Amino acid sequence: MASDDKVNILLVDDQPAKLLSYETILAGLNERLIKAASAKEALEHLLKQEIAVILVDVCMPELDGFQLAAMIREHPRFQRTAIIFISAIHLTDVDRLRAYEMGAVDYVPVPVIPEVLRAKVKVFAELYRKTRQLEQLNQELERRVAERTAELEASTVRLLKSEERRSLALAAGQMGSWEWDPVDGRFVWDDGQYRIFGVDPASFDLTVDNVRALIHPEDWKHLQNAIKPAAPNTPSFQSEFRVCRPNGELRWCIGTAVASVDGIDNVVRISGVTVDITDRKQAEERQVLLAREVDHRARNALALVQSIVRLTRSEDIKSYTAAVDGRIGALARAHTLLAQSRWQGADLARLVGEELAPFRTDGAERIATAGPEVSLEPRTAQTLALALHELSTNAAKYGALSVTSGRVAVSWDLQPQGLVLRWIESGGAPPQMPVAHGFGIRLISASIERQLGGEAAFDWRPEGLHCLLRVPRRDYVDTLANRAAAQWRLGEDRPELPLRLEGGNRVLLVEDEILVAMMMKDILTELGFSVIGPFSRLSEAMVAAVHEDINAGIIDVNLGGEFVYPVADVLAARKIPFVFITGYGVESIDSRFEYVPIVKKPVQRQVLQKIFVPADAAEPAKLPKRRYAAERVPRAASVGQS
Repeated sequence: MASDDKVNILLVDDQPAKLLSYETILAGLNERLIKAASAKEALEHLLKQEIAVILVDVCMPELDGFQLAAMIREHPRFQRTAIIFISAIHLTDVDRLRAYEMGAVDYVPVPVIPEVLRAKVKVFAELYRKTRQLEQLNQELERRVAERTAELEASTVRLLKSEERRSLALAAGQMGSWEWDPVDGRFVWDDGQYRIFGVDPASFDLTVDNVRALIHPEDWKHLQNAIKPAAPNTPSFQSEFRVCRPNGELRWCIGTAVASVDGIDNVVRISGVTVDITDRKQAEERQVLLAREVDHRARNALALVQSIVRLTRSEDIKSYTAAVDGRIGALARAHTLLAQSRWQGADLARLVGEELAPFRTDGAERIATAGPEVSLEPRTAQTLALALHELSTNAAKYGALSVTSGRVAVSWDLQPQGLVLRWIESGGAPPQMPVAHGFGIRLISASIERQLGGEAAFDWRPEGLHCLLRVPRRDYVDTLANRAAAQWRLGEDRPELPLRLEGGNRVLLVEDEILVAMMMKDILTELGFSVIGPFSRLSEAMVAAVHEDINAGIIDVNLGGEFVYPVADVLAARKIPFVFITGYGVESIDSRFEYVPIVKKPVQRQVLQKIFVPADAAEPAKLPKRRYAAERVPRAASVGQS
């Protein structure tokens, strides 16, 4: 309660004239005056408001002043309320004693002397005000004490936990502990800390400058909070950093520091532990390399299967070979997209682009795609990849893509029930509804409807085939906002292919998988190229790259564990166009060759056909404006995955 707050004074008398006179006398106190014409009304005011002083007439009908005072004092809330009696009759000593016994604190006879009445009431009003202020101060003090106690208890718990962590870390071994006094700058290291930093305790001078010299410059700024006094509100610090030992060895470490403060929040000591995590870092790097190698070998396995199928010659199974070849390629392209997102999902736009990429070379206006960003679950991605492959193959053989005037529009959107994809052909020969569904239609219907629980509808209209595929949302479809999908898109900054060779058709072939190499040589020979190779060893490929008369190159990135980049350097220096073939992702290629197109394994005939055009070909291909290393042709995100 502020010192200028008004208090409530209750005036109790059954005569209105007396109440008016008391009000006039006490008006100068500048307090809040409340009038009651009966004992009952007075009790009602007491229950509703805080009363500082009660001025009550002794003689009243119903209940007199003594009885009212007795009732007031019976309530615990009003046992300390000041009561002043006013009486127009002469009170004996016995009456006065009775009044005091009933709880009165003073007595004023009639006629009332205004100055006396004001003085008495003022004293008790001020006493009430000061009492309330003292109570509030006590409450505030108790609150502050409780908060401070809680802070001290929390600080104690933090220190105990910090000490417990430190003890456990030291007991585990393979770590070192240290302390630093920010006042005098003195360090204290244990034997483990000296061992991690690779210095001799007998000869090494523990100073801030000497310690800083052993920490990698790029990491020093992350450790300044552990070197300088920490702020009281941030007592702990943890960070990874590298230690450069005097012998040149680099060690990865993780450091944890805790600041100890005194009673006024001054930092008196910083204690910490250092853990050598070099082995863990090396294990993480090996894990990344292993994951890439597994992906690489999986692709090579697919390539081997495809190669075996293609090398089994038979006129009776030619169409079968082509179909199997295309379907394996479709699965491989879906696998590529899934691998790039660590099998979290495949971007539908890229999946569509991969399947239709071979048909964009004759003019991008033949193909139109549109739809929101959608990430497909692995099973859905592989199923749609096969469906899109069957649709594009059918369009290339019998539909819109079999003629130059044909068009294909692929669109998709997310509806409440799931994903809806529309394949619309136009401009081709009028299609006819087949009497019996072929394998492609049966494959699409079975995979979409039975495997995914969706719907596949075909409409053979005069202008072209219309196909509608529905995939239930459930757990098959998700937006890219919730997926760690790849960030780059197929088809952006793609070099203009095919490349017409100049001066001859001699192609250097470098591939360490013999079956894949044999298949590619057969295909290139059928296409009119003269193949130099294949070479499976880096040394042999280097000799051929330097001395042979070559017009182009197709080289595998990894030759039995050796990267083929020296051969690529020679071809670039000779201004010979070349492409990489690999099972690795684009991000694994040396950044020096970001201008070089990439062919993903497994390799297909139509892919090789679209990379180079022989010099004596009848139809000239559109040459790219920039082709060679010195001219920095932008690399295709993934050329020829279809």
